[in-house]
Amino acid sequence: MAFKVKTISDLRLMFHRNERPIYFISATNFNLLGIDQWVNRFRFISYIDCFDGRHPNVFVPQETPHDEFTSIEDINNYMLQHKDVIDFIERRGGSPAATFLMFDEKTEALAKELGMEVWFPPAKLRQRCDNKMETVRIGNKAGVASVPNALEKVSSFANLMEIAERNGLGKHLVLQSAFGDSGHTTFFISNEDDFNKHKDDICKDPEIKIMKRINCRGATLEACATQSGTLVGPMLTEVVGASELTPYKGGWCGNEVFPGSFSEAVRAKVREMTERFGNQLIEEGYRGYFDLDFLIDQDGGEVYLGELNPRVCGASPMTNHAAFAYADAPLFLFHLLEFSGVPFDLNVSEINERWAQPHFIDSWSQVVMKYTEQHVDQVTHAPGTGIYRMSEDGSVSFQRFDYNRQAIDSEREAFFLRITGPGDYRYEGADLGILITRGRSMDDNFKLNLRARDWIRGIKQYYAGRPIVTTEHEAAPEPGAFKIL
Repeated sequence: MAFKVKTISDLRLMFHRNERPIYFISATNFNLLGIDQWVNRFRFISYIDCFDGRHPNVFVPQETPHDEFTSIEDINNYMLQHKDVIDFIERRGGSPAATFLMFDEKTEALAKELGMEVWFPPAKLRQRCDNKMETVRIGNKAGVASVPNALEKVSSFANLMEIAERNGLGKHLVLQSAFGDSGHTTFFISNEDDFNKHKDDICKDPEIKIMKRINCRGATLEACATQSGTLVGPMLTEVVGASELTPYKGGWCGNEVFPGSFSEAVRAKVREMTERFGNQLIEEGYRGYFDLDFLIDQDGGEVYLGELNPRVCGASPMTNHAAFAYADAPLFLFHLLEFSGVPFDLNVSEINERWAQPHFIDSWSQVVMKYTEQHVDQVTHAPGTGIYRMSEDGSVSFQRFDYNRQAIDSEREAFFLRITGPGDYRYEGADLGILITRGRSMDDNFKLNLRARDWIRGIKQYYAGRPIVTTEHEAAPEPGAFKIL
């Protein structure tokens, strides 16, 4: 389109009239749920059929033999070599562009073979920025402080204590590996017994993040680094380690967005830190969508940088459906604009100031439901994607199929996106689905409230499975045994 984007109206018009095929290729469409309603010719290519073939903009290829998947990258590489996917892309023609949740250099090469342009920074750069050690260093350059820490090789418990004493970190520590989900690669160490439980994971790394343990509350926030500056979305609370949702003590399992979730002083501080960090990412060569986790010290009031996710992530559906997105445009549209090649000059400061106003934030929550039992079975019945309703007694019933979370009428209704369906295997940590509701899912102490627990129990009742029998030479398959959201 031969014009320069100067306003939000220009941006909306540009994507309303878009004729270039744009794809989100991943295990599911969860991370960019609803973006197809904003962007003409946007389609999802998914491995898992969450909608039983009923979503008009989701394409799911037929299953063909493949090696066992160990990552989302494996799934994407499988799909980019799948005849059904190749035919689908070729039939739609044009000059296709691809977006992903996760991808590697093989994904980039396969996309290039198909004539697809990848609208994200290179995989190699994303991998470097994703390293938790590198996040600390980027933050330091930007003047965005992390929790007091040391980045060093650890060889023993005595060595760890020496590093902690030398850096004034105290005796109660939190250690993190360079990569991985926080539920698996974060270690709380107070004594040698704690250390020995995780010794192999800690000592194998050439460098590990060693942090002072603080009494903190977590938050997450998404942003987009562009040539006009860094756009900053709303702060979200995090649901972490809820036993009804996840078997992992420190595992992320949901978010809330609502006005007043944090003080204005904290929100202003986080916005400023995010802008500085985003502008430093541009200096590092990174541009586009990213997510930052923050830690708010409940004792001293300090705000610290936590982690960087250089991608869309599990919080993205919340950000892209907040009130500001409907007033202006979803944050992800600015990412697409950055990579589209269309010239633009936006007043980012004015946009950020407007989005910071409380009335641009409404109240929603999402919880990610994992299988928490320690055995494996095969699903015989599963709840379908759609709208569910809760009665006064807390019981839950299916109302109707839908793929639009905005179809939720009140706090008595919820949208469930099914991940694990009939024929799939349930195992500890498997993603069952995502439940999205209006209103909060936690109380003021940031524990799941009664309504959320009723919803979780009500949805889980629709699952049924049968035991599986394996032989010594035939292990039960574990599809999705890695994080797919």
